[in-house]
Amino acid sequence: MTKRNYKFILTYDGTKYYGWEHQPKVEETIQGKIENVLKKMLDTDVEVIGCGRTDAGVSARGYVCNAHFATEKKPEEIRDYLNRYLPDNICVDECIIASDRFHSRYNATGKTYRYTCYIGNTKPVFDRKFVYVLDFVPDIEAMKEASSYLIGEHDFASFCSNPKMKKSTVRKVDSIIIEKNKDYLTFTYHGSGFLQHMVRILTGTLLEVGEGKRDASSIPALIDAKERAKAGACAPANGLCLIKVDY
Repeated sequence: MTKRNYKFILTYDGTKYYGWEHQPKVEETIQGKIENVLKKMLDTDVEVIGCGRTDAGVSARGYVCNAHFATEKKPEEIRDYLNRYLPDNICVDECIIASDRFHSRYNATGKTYRYTCYIGNTKPVFDRKFVYVLDFVPDIEAMKEASSYLIGEHDFASFCSNPKMKKSTVRKVDSIIIEKNKDYLTFTYHGSGFLQHMVRILTGTLLEVGEGKRDASSIPALIDAKERAKAGACAPANGLCLIKVDY
């Protein structure tokens, strides 16, 4: 049988996992779970390539990964097999045959992330695992003003949690949409790519603006500083979800 390159689109609840990437002595990763089921199906080890490293606790509605292997099963049969044996908090929404050269990480041209906060007066019982519950109602207009300074190509070193980052910290953010819908406040980010914890630090910083702890006009100086310590807190992982990957 000839090896083919299979592309998968996943939905997963990442709140109980240690992120996407498998780690030594850590079984609870998304990549590890999928590779284990493929090994069961194929009776051989398979490397699953992810579109990026989602952090521990982060979920996804449109995560993309790919793997090269040989099987007589049709793509929909592979999808069904994976869904039968994967935990209930991981779902393969789609399995297709991609070109041999397709690479889920290197071919990605953009990503959309959404961060969700709860600002109601009661408790988000059914959504509690996927929202950051705030004890204040932020000033949305102030946050929108602050976000306008973040649009475009900048050195986002102030918003990266990895102090030993060897690669460039320059990234391009195309849009930041801040919306209130009843008791929920969402921040939707689209960009070419994001640094480690970048979306969560951006959100934490914007929330500090919304709470009146920093001025919207201070954002340009914060970008120029290139110092993580000067940016806001890193918002909790459970409020973040990868929505879509562009190719």
